[in-house]
Amino acid sequence: MKILVTGVRGQLGHDVANELEKRGIEAVGVDIQEMDITDAESVDRVIREASPQAVIHCAAYTAVDAAEENEDACRRINVEGTRNIAKVCRELDIRMMYISTDYVFDGQGERPWEPEDDRAPQSVYGQTKYEGELAVQEALEKYYIVRIQWVFGINGKNFVKTMLNLSQKYDTIRVVNDQFGSPTYTYDLARLLADMILTEKYGVYHAANRGICSWYEFACAIFQEARIPITVVPVTTEEYGAKAKRPANSRMNLEKLTANGFEQLPPWQDALKRYVEALNMESRRDL
Repeated sequence: MKILVTGVRGQLGHDVANELEKRGIEAVGVDIQEMDITDAESVDRVIREASPQAVIHCAAYTAVDAAEENEDACRRINVEGTRNIAKVCRELDIRMMYISTDYVFDGQGERPWEPEDDRAPQSVYGQTKYEGELAVQEALEKYYIVRIQWVFGINGKNFVKTMLNLSQKYDTIRVVNDQFGSPTYTYDLARLLADMILTEKYGVYHAANRGICSWYEFACAIFQEARIPITVVPVTTEEYGAKAKRPANSRMNLEKLTANGFEQLPPWQDALKRYVEALNMESRRDL
């Protein structure tokens, strides 16, 4: 089997390609250098030449604050790029997995979001990912939309690396304490996505490591795991300030995974422990 993976130089795409290869599945990894998803001709040519049985679309514009000032660029990548891929998948009759986000919801309340809940994004990033979902749903029947959140992986920037970097410069840092979600390790997530793409259990799913915390609680756990003494000060979203509106409630119901025979991901605390160990191993190799 052959699967094309977009955004292969990003956190998730990197781990997805590695996971597929581990299973003896040929992963054709592409990024903007190999296939500019905003160029319909490029997308058509590369996918047809690769002739995969499926596409896992991890590439996205994810700079949430920058998107507020760069809406056209964000929309070209997250909407038009996704539509270009979906069009070719429809013409070739191959399955497509689209990686989406909790930002498609309004982020209100405390109830975990269900996969079929109404979408009401509150930011440019969230709106474009929502429109990307619509592009996939309108073009295809053989699709998986997998909403993820708070991801961290070896390859790329993320909250864990940011916290560790800040700890080298400051004795005290401020972290938001009124946004709640599930930190998610791309290594674990990649295994689930590989399981899913090999089935015909199409539809919309939520995927994350189990357990809920605030960004503040996550930061405290990071420093505890890394054995770094630092003062973490909890602040409100309003006090912290940011261009784009963030969802206060990113809790997601994961039961649809179990209902469809997929194994849920381990607790986020376990994932964080393994990730910090992996970072330490990587830093020792670089010495």
